[in-house]
Amino acid sequence: MPQQRLLLRPKRRSLNRLKTWARSCRALSYPDHGFPTMSATVSPLAPKSYPAMPSLRGVRMATAAAGIKYKNRTDVLLMVFDRPAAVAGVFTKSKCPSAPVDFCRQNLPHGTARAVVVNSGNANAFTGVKGRAATALTAKSAAEAVGCDETQVYLASTGVIGEPLDATKFAGVLGEMNTTATGDFWQEAAKAIMTTDTYPKVATRTAEINGVTVTINGIAKGAGMIAPDMATMLSFVVTDADISSSALQSMLSAGVEPSFNSMTVDSDTSTSDTLMLFATGAAAEDGQTQITDASDPALSSFRAALDALLKDLAIQVARDGEGATKMLEITVTGAESDAAAKTIALSIANSPLVKTAAAGEDANWGRIVMAVGKAGEAADRDRLAIWFGDVRVAVNGERDPPIRKTRRAPS
Repeated sequence: MPQQRLLLRPKRRSLNRLKTWARSCRALSYPDHGFPTMSATVSPLAPKSYPAMPSLRGVRMATAAAGIKYKNRTDVLLMVFDRPAAVAGVFTKSKCPSAPVDFCRQNLPHGTARAVVVNSGNANAFTGVKGRAATALTAKSAAEAVGCDETQVYLASTGVIGEPLDATKFAGVLGEMNTTATGDFWQEAAKAIMTTDTYPKVATRTAEINGVTVTINGIAKGAGMIAPDMATMLSFVVTDADISSSALQSMLSAGVEPSFNSMTVDSDTSTSDTLMLFATGAAAEDGQTQITDASDPALSSFRAALDALLKDLAIQVARDGEGATKMLEITVTGAESDAAAKTIALSIANSPLVKTAAAGEDANWGRIVMAVGKAGEAADRDRLAIWFGDVRVAVNGERDPPIRKTRRAPS
């Protein structure tokens, strides 16, 4: 049996490898279980600079302060597609999904989008009949503002769980937002959906489809769910490529596994997690022929760019975990399968003892052994090796005497 090694080392690539991003977080407490304002202190792990986000043909955005929870605070984002855009989405696996998640799942089979409404300050989750009424009224208001069918509207909410959402507040702002919406608004859009985030999360990539250059832009929010009323992870990605909804769905479902689904902050699954991908089709004006099959070789460049963008956004979310001071990238090799490798990696990433060791900058590799052993997957104890970056600290099931910097074997 080949040696099984658990590697904690960044930026290595191989086929039999899955990665997960873990956060070491100090405990936070909000005695009133309320919704804290955006932090005035930016995370020490925040990006040093932000990319220039180009306008994307076929989509416009606007933000407004509707007073969802606080006065004079931007809390609504409207994304408008001037022509029906192809749409794909993946959502929380929680058995207690929010009303907007249910609404999006209901509309997704229709395959097109004209408007997206996102609010912060209220998650509209665990709100029963009132929650469903709020989504219906919001969709009606958005459809009237944009001039589309309610099946072409998608919704997302983030904030306090259990508080009814007053959707009448949207009616007063969506019409004007549609009028003022502009394409050059990605940074402001990312800021509008922040809650306990300390910085906006944006990413952009370009790709080629049959010789035509296309652009992919994305925004995300997320900082953790460390108490029952803290949520959530939201992300919205738009491209001007001409790709069918079925092909988009296939690529998004595959791309989310090594990115957002391999990320953990506190191991708590939100009620509202939403990731949506839209294609405006504007690149058809440049001669791009619509792609309807996700396996089409013409999508190779696009798929790589999309996967890179999703990973970029996922890492940004992980870096902004509430109170985080460290980010760990955990690599597992030699497991029986990719699924087993992921289970082991998440066992390590979610271990409070591993997190506290990382936070204290204590290379306590015994806690890694513990986390591997409790994962429930096959692991040959006497062949286990552990690395912290380039430093091997254990090999063949025991400590590595002396602990030294060892050259890695080629992948």
